[in-house]
Amino acid sequence: MQTSAHLSGKEPRVVLSARGLSKSFGGFHAVKNVDIDVLDTQIHALIGPNGAGKTTVFNLLTKFLQPSSGRIELLGEDITKTAPDRVARKGLVRSFQISAVFPHLSVLDNVRVALQRPNGLATQFWQPLSALDRLNEQAEALIDRVGLHRERDAIAEDLSYGRKRVLEIATTLALDPRVLLLDEPMAGMGLEDVAMVAEIIKSVARDRAVLMVEHNLKIVSDICDHITVLQRGEILAQGDYATVSQDQRVRIAYMGTEEN
Repeated sequence: MQTSAHLSGKEPRVVLSARGLSKSFGGFHAVKNVDIDVLDTQIHALIGPNGAGKTTVFNLLTKFLQPSSGRIELLGEDITKTAPDRVARKGLVRSFQISAVFPHLSVLDNVRVALQRPNGLATQFWQPLSALDRLNEQAEALIDRVGLHRERDAIAEDLSYGRKRVLEIATTLALDPRVLLLDEPMAGMGLEDVAMVAEIIKSVARDRAVLMVEHNLKIVSDICDHITVLQRGEILAQGDYATVSQDQRVRIAYMGTEEN
């Protein structure tokens, strides 16, 4: 996959990095000495078998867990000891495996609610819903961007599973993150929804970095610029798909049962 940075001839810069990232729970080492660089305008996949430490790495990077050792930098700033809410405000935003939208609100209202914080309205809870009308133009632009224009007025709980995940991506983008972390965005989707979400992620990565945990290796091979393979909390291999898929250790640990 060639990103916009590659096509322009510019080398994308590192926007999120970790060095020596480790996390222990008692005597169990969930993550051990992980080094990772996530580049702007690239899609970076974190893959590995169950129990490899992928979600723990996500939780460490987004500060839902404090590392036992190591250093994390966002846009060149040390965020190792920064609280999760402050990390999000600095531009590192994640989605979760379970859809996190307001089920009884419309698609438009979900996105308008998400736009409150970046527009300085997050604490003005006493205002009526009509006060969010000023956000309609921004909200509708986001809805169009992710292809939900036909569902603009639909209630979130009435959407298909795939469309709910797309709505979640839209609400995450409302925070205008510099780095977007997606935790298994294709999980539980049918083929049509997988293709749709893959195109949305490619579009999103044109102007920001994307780091995603994903089990669908076809999607990883199709859209990801860089791949980090974890096994038992340690990095097994890194590189583009062609490189890691030919690594015999990776084939044995993860890809051997899924490659044709």
